[in-house]
Amino acid sequence: MKNALRSIALLAVILSSLTLVANASVRMVAPVIPVSMDEALADAQVLTSIHSDASVLQVSGSSMHPFFGNGSLLVIKPIDISKLRAGMVVVYTNRLGETVAHRLVSQQINGWVVQGYNNSQPDSTLVDASNLRGVVYATIHTSGEAQGLASLASKLPVALAAPAK
Repeated sequence: MKNALRSIALLAVILSSLTLVANASVRMVAPVIPVSMDEALADAQVLTSIHSDASVLQVSGSSMHPFFGNGSLLVIKPIDISKLRAGMVVVYTNRLGETVAHRLVSQQINGWVVQGYNNSQPDSTLVDASNLRGVVYATIHTSGEAQGLASLASKLPVALAAPAK
C-alpha cells in the first residue's frame, strides 16, 4: 500500500510538471492548477513522509513564473553543494536573512549566482554551503482554496520568489 501511494504521488508530481511546462511554452500565466490548499498540503505530507529529510515551504512572489508562484508549495531536500548544477532551483538564505527560491545561473569562485526567471538582474547574494537550504524537489500548485487544513498553510515557512535584492 505504501509503495502504491508513493507511486501515485510521484506520478502526480511528474504529470503536474509536464502539464506546467507544456502550458508555459504557450502562455505566460500564473501556474495554478485547480488543486485546493488542503489537497496540496496532503500531497506535500505524502512526499515528506517518503523523504524524511524533506521540508515544505510556501511561495510568496512571482519572480519564478511560470514555474511556480504565489501560494505554491515547494518540497525541498538538502543537497551537497558539490552536486549543484546550473538550472537547478534552490532555496537559500540571502544576506538580509530572507529565504529565497531562485534558479542557479552560474558558478563563481565563491558560490553560485542565482536569479528569478522574471528578474532582470541576479540576486546580490551568492549561494554557498553556509546559506543553502536545499534544492526544490517538487512544486505543488494551488488554486488558493482552503478548508480544513488551511490553518496549517499559514504556519508554513515562506520562500520568496521576488525581485533581486
